[in-house]
Amino acid sequence: MPSVLSALPIIATSTGVVALAEIGDKTMLLAVLLAARYRQPAAVLAGILVATLANHGLAAWAGSALAAWLAGPWFQLAVAIGFLAMAAWTLVPDRMDEAPALVGRGRAFAATAIAFFVVEIGDKTQVDTVALGARYHDILAVTIGTTLGMMLANAPAVLMGERALGLVPLALVRRLAAALFAGLGLWLVW
Repeated sequence: MPSVLSALPIIATSTGVVALAEIGDKTMLLAVLLAARYRQPAAVLAGILVATLANHGLAAWAGSALAAWLAGPWFQLAVAIGFLAMAAWTLVPDRMDEAPALVGRGRAFAATAIAFFVVEIGDKTQVDTVALGARYHDILAVTIGTTLGMMLANAPAVLMGERALGLVPLALVRRLAAALFAGLGLWLVW
């Protein structure tokens, strides 16, 4: 088990990667929608936290497991290409119509946890988490970092609603996130 100090760079990298990727993502738009619908920010944030811990924990485990089975230069190249692909994918903005509609009168926490878990499947931030798990082989540190990144990006969206989205220059953030992914990909290739 790695020490806490050795995990800090992994947590910091995972936090930054996911926080940047999440800004303007459909799950951030979903957070705004849920906050407006339920007007229970604490329950919505708790739902986001639980869903992200579960989803990203599984994704980090999957990435780490895949890396252990497929260790070698070809897999490292595949992870690097994955980061480069994420750089390109990050430049494409998400639309809210990609998120599933919520039906029924479920409680804010349950509706948020279920919706976030489902919407995260195959999302950029989940793919990032798989790649980070494959790169670092530290499931706990990657899960903590990616969850922190999701919360850093979504908490302002929940607490300030639509005003938060108007304050952030999403195009600039997408370009910064793409540059980060490209840098990680090129570093792995090198």
